[in-house]
Amino acid sequence: MPMTNQSLAARRSSATAKSTAQNPMRLLLILYREDWGKLALASLIYIIKHSPVWIMPLITADIINIIASQGQIGLGRLWFDGFLLLIVLLQNIPTQYVYIRLLSRAIRRMESKLRSMLAQQLQLISIGFYNQRSSGVLQAKVLRDVEIIEQLTRNVFQSFPAAILNLLAAIIVVAFRSPWFLVFFVATVPLAAIVLRTTRNPIQSSNSAFRHQVERLAARLSEMIQLIPITRAHAAEEEEMRKLDRRLVQFQHAGLRLDAVNSLFGAASWVSFNLFNGLCLVVAAWACYTQFLPLAVGDVVLMTSYFSILTGAVMELANLAPQISKGLESVQSVSEILDNDDIEDNEGKQRLNQVAGRFQFNNVHFSYPDTQRSSLYDVTLEVQPGETIAFVGPSGSGKSTLLNLVIGFLQPSAGTILLDGHDLQTIDLRSYRRHISVVSQETLLFDGSVRDNICYGLNDVSEATIEQALRDANALEFVLDMPDGLDTLIGERGTRLSGGQRQRLAIARALIRNPRVLILDEATSALDSISEGLIQEALERLMQGRTTFVVAHRLSTVRNADRIVVIEHGQIVEVGSHQALIEQHGAYAQLQALQA
Repeated sequence: MPMTNQSLAARRSSATAKSTAQNPMRLLLILYREDWGKLALASLIYIIKHSPVWIMPLITADIINIIASQGQIGLGRLWFDGFLLLIVLLQNIPTQYVYIRLLSRAIRRMESKLRSMLAQQLQLISIGFYNQRSSGVLQAKVLRDVEIIEQLTRNVFQSFPAAILNLLAAIIVVAFRSPWFLVFFVATVPLAAIVLRTTRNPIQSSNSAFRHQVERLAARLSEMIQLIPITRAHAAEEEEMRKLDRRLVQFQHAGLRLDAVNSLFGAASWVSFNLFNGLCLVVAAWACYTQFLPLAVGDVVLMTSYFSILTGAVMELANLAPQISKGLESVQSVSEILDNDDIEDNEGKQRLNQVAGRFQFNNVHFSYPDTQRSSLYDVTLEVQPGETIAFVGPSGSGKSTLLNLVIGFLQPSAGTILLDGHDLQTIDLRSYRRHISVVSQETLLFDGSVRDNICYGLNDVSEATIEQALRDANALEFVLDMPDGLDTLIGERGTRLSGGQRQRLAIARALIRNPRVLILDEATSALDSISEGLIQEALERLMQGRTTFVVAHRLSTVRNADRIVVIEHGQIVEVGSHQALIEQHGAYAQLQALQA
């Protein structure tokens, strides 16, 4: 199915981002490329919205001066100040709404765009990438890191402008009303910020330690819940509770330490802040009383208010630095995906409309990255259309690597694999994989209905076709017995089904695609004998007329293969039918004897 316009756009954006992913700020510029107008307008509206913070001290000071004038200033000015105060405050409601709408549109669009780019890139990156990364880490990049980048944007366009505006307004007004008082500001504001920062550092450290204890407790609870069946089976409930209780005691002590530190340093921070404000008030009052500086009574309140605004602005800027640093780290974190060039590139390659299923392995070698030893060495094999080939051998011999090469998840380090005469590296693997079905030991089902799982990746499949696939997979009977039949929800990973039922649905999913190439990777292992019999019967129907590659440890499941390929240490050591290999008394016969 062709890629949608949205997917193509996401891919182009991803490609653009990849070229700049080493520069976090440049990546942010690209992400917001379509919304700079909205962000600029939002910033302008923010200045208007935020104006009460630095206008109200002016109005308050003027009203106090009116009162102190003892009638020398008329009441008209008081009413004007009151009306101005009303307007300044009321405008905050519409401007706040417009500002948030503009900012949120830009941020939410970036959020969706970035997640789409990451998801698109994850669809393109080679399978080898996933063997080196846990799904939890990748999920955190798409969810948590993007959320932190979103918070970074809000800080840059909200907290940062507020702090800068407050800082500039306070300095400009004080410079205009009493320039000499700036000397006091310059001397005390940095000192106040240092003291406040010093008192807050232990609080942040304690919060970090407590968060670590929360994460450890969450991990312990998660592990305990996952182990409940094993715990019950071994009557180890008391031991599990002892482990949990130890963790709860550590959590409790960390919480007590956090509360103590928060109370002590929180009080110290509050007292320090108000001491500096009190100091400013006393100095301003002294300067006004002695007329050391030409200050009116209202100016005393004005200077104290702006000193508080200045101190808060400096502290805000100091606190923003680690948050911005954290946001840029998240930008670099997602760049690990966006900047990854180990992708499966299918663009411009030959598309296959039909596949016969003839394979030729010509001197194929394969080595995984960062390994000295080859996983496959000089593999040469020809497979005819409709032939069933079984790969057997010890664990780690290279069987699964061969299957991944057939699917196209891996590319040979040397040599070629030809499909119907075409080198796999020269064809669009997406068009090839539409003719493949894979049934593995770990059946991958998702939290949807039976119908959704069987028809995954297909559109407009008739009811009769679905039922025939279920019948051929020996699955129709148990599906019809379900409460809602084909529309029954089977739970995450098919947890509401037995192992045999899940495997039969996987076979039905393979059958409905009518593949030309079939991959069976330990498809009947870990099943009871009854389920294995039903599945083996279904697999025989599935394999008819199709080129089939089988990997199995239990040799009894591959006796009827057209040819059995024995692999040891990445090399083919024997090829032949079951009976022929038994009569050779070689590696296959030894494996057979060990299992017997």
